[in-house]
Formats: sequence, structure tokens, C-alpha cells
Amino acid sequence: MTRSPRRFPSDAMSLASGASASSMKDWRAWRSAPARVAPGRFPPEVVVQIKALACELPATRGLPLSRLSTADIVREAQRCGIVATISDKTVWRWLHDDAIRPWQHRTWIFPRDPEFAVKAGRILDLYARRYEGCALEPDEFVVSADEKTSIQARLRLHPSTPPRPGQAVRVEHAYTRGGAWAYLAALDVHRAKLFGRCELTTGIEPFQRLVTQVMIQPPYRDARRVFWIVDNGSSHRGTACVRRLQAAFPTLVPVHGPIHASWLNQVEIYFSIVQRKVLTPNDFRSLDEVEERLLGFQRYYESIATPFEWRFTKDDLAALMRRLGTDAAALAAAA
Repeated sequence: MTRSPRRFPSDAMSLASGASASSMKDWRAWRSAPARVAPGRFPPEVVVQIKALACELPATRGLPLSRLSTADIVREAQRCGIVATISDKTVWRWLHDDAIRPWQHRTWIFPRDPEFAVKAGRILDLYARRYEGCALEPDEFVVSADEKTSIQARLRLHPSTPPRPGQAVRVEHAYTRGGAWAYLAALDVHRAKLFGRCELTTGIEPFQRLVTQVMIQPPYRDARRVFWIVDNGSSHRGTACVRRLQAAFPTLVPVHGPIHASWLNQVEIYFSIVQRKVLTPNDFRSLDEVEERLLGFQRYYESIATPFEWRFTKDDLAALMRRLGTDAAALAAAA
């Protein structure tokens, strides 16, 4: 059928008005005799069934597909007898009304930490300059730290060419490997102050050197407390990490995030900026040049940056947990 003319009411208005008492009877008649329905008009039940089809995983319908396009939905609707004929544009318009996009997907990790809400809430409090129900003092600081591993030096076999009218920068595809760095960084989340270093590998000792690099400098050296937000990587995992760091710096308070929740760590935002602005495309003449550019960008970014506007609050966290339908028992089972 053709697309609805402008003089007809929209499908959304028809759906909102509700079906009449005889709608099922009309629906059966329409399926048995499509020619009796005005061209371009579909009963509300058809719209509902098309949207329901779009909200199913292809495997549940026995389709050898990973995701559905509008053309796939049209073919499946015709195969199942929902409609005799319908255009891709009409299906797209119906799905667009409810923001249904079965052709898109996102990867994610379901929370597995039984103390996810508690640990995440502690970090969100620190971003709001609170800890254990009390406001932080002016001489207390919050540092977000992590490692960006395996940053390669790709030595291109031909020099890159600069952009010119009608032509983008050209980067040779073939390269030789010139080694790799681990980039360790710490971000003072409320001052947009950055500290970083390149190490040949990650581990307890390289991370300890980063901590020392920060903690021997003012104002952290003389601070009342310095909270370090870290993940559960092997360089800074568990109670052993807490004892080790506090033995070296008694005013340091390690704060571990939940398992699989790096999105709560603000330094990851900085790492994503580094990836886009420094490492893409990866075109270096040596491993030393990689280090020079990373540390040079760190100084450049610090000169222009302001603290990130973190807007995800504990209320948002509570809403997220409710939406996921999580509780302590479910998280413990998932772990």
C-alpha cells in the first residue's frame, strides 16, 4: 500500500484514540479482503503488531539475523500475515514515533557487584564533595586514577600527507611496530589538574610511582585527606592496596569502585579524549615520540580544561537500579 496522504489522520492519532468495539471484526475483514481498506490506512492493531515484532529478538522468531532492519520487519510481517503489503517508510515512521530502533545495539555489562549501589554512591558523593554524610573541607581532594594500556607506536612505511582542498589527511595503512607504553594518569576532579607518566608495563610498582608523583606535591602533600578513586585492577586491588598506599601516605584514602563500573571513574573521560585527540590516527616515528605527545597533550589540556560537569547523581543511580530490577540477592547470584 502507498504512504498515507496528508488529508488522512496520522497513525499516531488513530492509535491514541483507541480501537472501537468492532475493531477485531474489522481487523479480520481487512486481513481477508485488503482491497476494502482505504489505500494507505491501517487499523491500529496492525501498528501495534508491527511495533511488537520490532521489539523481538530475531532468534525468538527463528530468523538467521542479529538485528532487524525495516525491510526485514516488512518481510516478516508479510510472512506472518500481519499485512499483505506495506512500505519500509511507513514502518520506519511508526517505529520512529516510539523511538524503536531494532537495527541499533549497545554493549553493556549487567551489575554483578552485590555492593554496587553502596560503592557507586560513595564515588558519586565524592564528586559532590561529600564523604560519609559530611561535606569535604577545602584541604581535602578527590583524585581519579587508572591506566591506559598498550599504547603502540605505529611507524608508518610512508610519511603521512597533510590535508588540502578536497582531500583529507592521508595515513599509510602499513606500519611496523615500535613498542608500546602504558599511560598512567591521575585527575584531580575538582581542579582539572592532571598527572601522568609512561611506563613499559602496568603493575603495583608503576602505580606506586604515579601515587608518589602526586602525593609529594602541594597541595596534596599537606592535605587533610586525598581520596583516590580506582577500579579493581591488579595494580590497586583490595585491602592489600589500601594497606600499602596508606603505609606510604597516611592521608591517602583509596576508594574502590564496583566491579565492571569504569564509567564511574572520571579519568576514563580524559582517556577517551586522549584516544581521539592524540592517538587517532596512530602515526609516530618512535616510541619516544608517543611519550612526548602524551605528556605534551597533558600539559596542553590542563591549560585549557575545566572540571567535568558530572551530572549523574545518587538519585539517578537509584533510578537506574530500579529500572534494572536489581537487588542484593540478584547481584550476588550474578556475581
